[in-house]
Amino acid sequence: MTSENDSLPGDFVRDIIDGDLSSGRFDNRVHTRFPPEPNGYLHIGHAKAVCLNFGIARDYGGLCNLRFDDTNPSKEEEEYVNAIVEDVRWLGFDWQDRLFFASDYFDRMCEYAVRLIETGNAYVDDLSAGEIREYRGTLTEPGRESPFRNRPVDENLDLFSRMKNGEFHDGARVLRAKIDMSHPNLNMRDPVIYRILHASHHRTGDKWCIYPMYDWAHGLEDSIEGVTHSICTLEFENHRPLYDWFLDALDIYHPRQIEFARLNLSYTVMSKRLLLELVRSGSVSGWDDPRMPTISGMRRRGCSPQSIRTFCNRIGVAKVNSTVSLEFLEHCVREDLNLSSPRFMGVLDPVRLIIDNYPEGESDELDAVNNPEDPSAGSRKVTFSRELFIERDDFMEDPPGKFYRLAPGREVRLRYAYFVTCTGVVKDGSGRITEIHCSYDPATRGGDAPDGRKVKSTLHWVSAPHAIDAEVRLYDKLFSVEDPLAGNPSDLASLVNPDSLKILSSCRLEPACASLGPLDRIQLERIGYFCVDPDSSPSRPVLNRTVGLRDSWAKLRSGQ
Repeated sequence: MTSENDSLPGDFVRDIIDGDLSSGRFDNRVHTRFPPEPNGYLHIGHAKAVCLNFGIARDYGGLCNLRFDDTNPSKEEEEYVNAIVEDVRWLGFDWQDRLFFASDYFDRMCEYAVRLIETGNAYVDDLSAGEIREYRGTLTEPGRESPFRNRPVDENLDLFSRMKNGEFHDGARVLRAKIDMSHPNLNMRDPVIYRILHASHHRTGDKWCIYPMYDWAHGLEDSIEGVTHSICTLEFENHRPLYDWFLDALDIYHPRQIEFARLNLSYTVMSKRLLLELVRSGSVSGWDDPRMPTISGMRRRGCSPQSIRTFCNRIGVAKVNSTVSLEFLEHCVREDLNLSSPRFMGVLDPVRLIIDNYPEGESDELDAVNNPEDPSAGSRKVTFSRELFIERDDFMEDPPGKFYRLAPGREVRLRYAYFVTCTGVVKDGSGRITEIHCSYDPATRGGDAPDGRKVKSTLHWVSAPHAIDAEVRLYDKLFSVEDPLAGNPSDLASLVNPDSLKILSSCRLEPACASLGPLDRIQLERIGYFCVDPDSSPSRPVLNRTVGLRDSWAKLRSGQ
């Protein structure tokens, strides 16, 4: 669950709430909600809204609902509902018994629509969708009134009842609010509030063949639930006058709407529609592909809920749209994993290292620190033997001047083990090195020389007879360009980074990794942070790279 450390700093949203509490507005209540549409999986942008709404409720001792705006059955699925519930709970938030759906209120919304008709504030329109757009006008030209705008109330009531009873086909008629076709805000030009849609709903089945438009349902849901502060992203600012008009015309409880800037992140997109395109095109393996900015993808990649909450808290809440660097998100993830992840050794591109003066058939148990950032994590035993694996790029036969790792005649430290000196190599017919031969100094057990001599490099390793096979998936940025939407590309899939996934199938891990379970997060020393993929088996783990060890954002900040 969330903790006091997750509290957001002061921001303009909290300033508004403080003012409302000081004035006694809403009887000193604070009640928010997170209202996703179940038409896709949540992404990191939604996480910002989740943290804001639930965080405000927590900080003010109030309530926060989880409510699904399920008003479009043609795009909504139970799969999305279940995924969103799982994601919000995984992020650490609890809505208690306040799980609601717009569909819970369909009957009441229909009654409200009848009330608008009865008061002359709504009418049934026979214009097609294209004609409605044409009549709407532009930002510089007023709209035109529909020829059906002044139908008598009784006729509108009859037609709306017949719409509800399924007498008309999809698109034949709509119910529109009667506001002002010359209003400078296009949202106020007689917006559609109900459309005919013969589609089965994931909760109500075939009960309804008319469905409320999002703008009609949104404010009504907040009113029905007694929400005090309806916190939305900036694109809803121009819709607020419409929500106010609906609530005033119906003379019902009126929440306060506050808009904030949505999260934009470099090298990705924040749109469920565009992410769905990537899924359907096969550009990614699914909504939970670790390259995706979805909460499920980030969870599978190995990000912790604490790191995501920290990121959302640190970027703050503003009124102006901006783009946050992906490196800052990775910094927050890395910072948390550094404190919490146990260390293991693994070799991604193994080459065999043979210690010629170590006794054949023998092995040794050495002490290794589980996490130097957490003394309470203790230590473990790692097995050392005559034959090891090290990283192929930790050896060069003819190294340049600043290469300090293993080379012929050079001495290096093996992590937690001994000093070794390269005495020769074995190559295959193509000239590729297949074995590196070394001698070791038994007096350097534990990694220090009693005579005080120093080495310039420490290498990680695994014992060849004891290592377990593993597959490692190296993930990078999803897109090859910083702003994938610049220039409105027609084929978003063409911008997917071809190096966003590399699969290494011949990796070796220390045997302790066999005890790891799905989604366990670890650090492979000198390599990076990894997470055990659900595809894993105990005999062959599959590791997803979460982030590398190098923190480019922190280095950038220190340079500034």
